[in-house]
Amino acid sequence: MRNPWKSYAHSGLFDECIDEKNKPRSYAKTAMDHLASIDSDDLNHRQNAAELAIKDLGITFTVYQEGTTIDRSWPLDILPRMIPSDEWKVIAKGLQQRVHALNLFIQDIYNEQNIIKDGIFPANLLKNSVNFRKECIGVTPPNGIWAHICGSDLVRDDDGTMYVLEDNLRVPSGVSYMIENRSVMKRVFPELFEELNVEPVSDYPSQLFDMLCAMSPRKVADPEVVVLTPGIYNSAYFEHSFLAQQMGCELVEGRDLVVNDDDCVYMRTIEGLVRVDVIYRRIDDLFLDPEAFDKDSMLGVPGLLRAWKAGNVALANAPGAGVADDKVVYAYVPAIIEYYLKQKPIIPNVPTYKCEEPEDREYVLANLDKLVVKPANESGGYGLLIGPKSTKKERAEFTKRINKDPRNYVAQPTLNLSCVPTLTDDGIEPRHVDLRPFILSSGNGKGFVTTGGLTRVALVKGSLVVNSSQGGGSKDTWVIKEKQK
Repeated sequence: MRNPWKSYAHSGLFDECIDEKNKPRSYAKTAMDHLASIDSDDLNHRQNAAELAIKDLGITFTVYQEGTTIDRSWPLDILPRMIPSDEWKVIAKGLQQRVHALNLFIQDIYNEQNIIKDGIFPANLLKNSVNFRKECIGVTPPNGIWAHICGSDLVRDDDGTMYVLEDNLRVPSGVSYMIENRSVMKRVFPELFEELNVEPVSDYPSQLFDMLCAMSPRKVADPEVVVLTPGIYNSAYFEHSFLAQQMGCELVEGRDLVVNDDDCVYMRTIEGLVRVDVIYRRIDDLFLDPEAFDKDSMLGVPGLLRAWKAGNVALANAPGAGVADDKVVYAYVPAIIEYYLKQKPIIPNVPTYKCEEPEDREYVLANLDKLVVKPANESGGYGLLIGPKSTKKERAEFTKRINKDPRNYVAQPTLNLSCVPTLTDDGIEPRHVDLRPFILSSGNGKGFVTTGGLTRVALVKGSLVVNSSQGGGSKDTWVIKEKQK
């Protein structure tokens, strides 16, 4: 039988869809054979149709550049990334395990601190944590859940092993693009969705809404849930408005809310004040409440932390959850899982060197040209040193930074990230990808993991940078349920 992928320039690394013999993997065969049967003109026409749909739907993201904000159309490559459902079940179980342990860790850190007393987690890491909020000491949110929504980044190495690269526990973004990618792909390849059993992703907004409603401190039939946004100039504003619309909630800014003398939160409406029960906040801690944090913040709501601590309003995610959203804390997550759950991690961490430890620091400084160095609390791919692609000058600068503030840096081996066939100007070629699934935690052992997630792709040949703000793109992620033989 003719192999339509014979001429595919396999990277030699793990390819999510095409094996080392240039044959489609079993779960990807139907889709890959169909794509190979489409001539290049038709494929380019479909890519153009997808880009036009994205513009028509107004799917954008914001890039901050030289003091200005630029709205750009969301970049979607129409060749999907596929994962078999049997593997996904294991991944989903591993993600739930991880977030469960992290919530127990956050609860412990703001209360008894047993993990420090037992010598598992160093006290000095907490002392120097930029995301530890002393204002949250002694607080226990309902069910002990601090990080209700988590977006963990996954990568696959060249031996096929899936790793957790980092956890995003403050205000993780990207889920709207996951949903919209699927919507566009159904327009572009309706025939494939008829033929394949692709697990859905469209139920996320209803799952999120149900979780938020269940958090309400008032047991009323229809709790008032709002999405709190910094405003239209925020890079994730599209997502804020999308989720509010999908859930049927009000999208509010800080100026729309007020905390009264009864320590309850109210929303200003043309008919008067309406009490708010649950706030899905998309504002960082420090800007959330000028009364408790940054007094100059114009984005937050004075008294909001007071209302939350009084138990009169629920916040997702809870203030202070970012204490576990730290790349140095990340290095301890396997130990955190074993300490709280008495289990081995289902999904491993990427091996990580902690620059605060003299032995690790010595190794990192001697091998900067081979490692990826990350600051503890940056996001979006900023502040990294990618050793193999760095200059002597850049390595010298990072040596100074690490020696000046070793606690703020970790280093990891440069992974050979897995690849996926991607439509380029030169035809279909492999490009590196990562994956961000989203995990909802409501307590009592209940949780929800998206079937798949947001696949981000490095559109530049050979690049490992997948962030859209730095030239990356995205793909629809298909969790495929294979037919029984």
